Amino acid sequence: MMAGLIVLKPGLDWSAGGGLFDWTLEFLIPRVSDRKAAEHLQEIVENNLGSFWLDDVPADTRREILAQWQDGLIEAARDELPETSHKSDVLRQLQDLVELTYEAGRT
Repeated sequence: MMAGLIVLKPGLDWSAGGGLFDWTLEFLIPRVSDRKAAEHLQEIVENNLGSFWLDDVPADTRREILAQWQDGLIEAARDELPETSHKSDVLRQLQDLVELTYEAGRT
């Protein structure tokens, strides 16, 4: 399975297996108010592009994406991801992304 990469800012990135990468972007699609950015995320998932650079979206949208991940990603993962023996590892990996968002939000 292909891995995916989210670049929060140069030198600050997070990678995950393709399924988790896709789910992390799909989490954002209905939640982000910038529809052009949502379409960009959908295109990445549908075409298996494998990377998302936060700098590809406007500054307001970047802040919104970081806030969405900070405020809802872990809870959504607990609710939506299947109960498997790997779920705790997946939640830890998503928590790593959330922690990186705080660093990415500082300039």
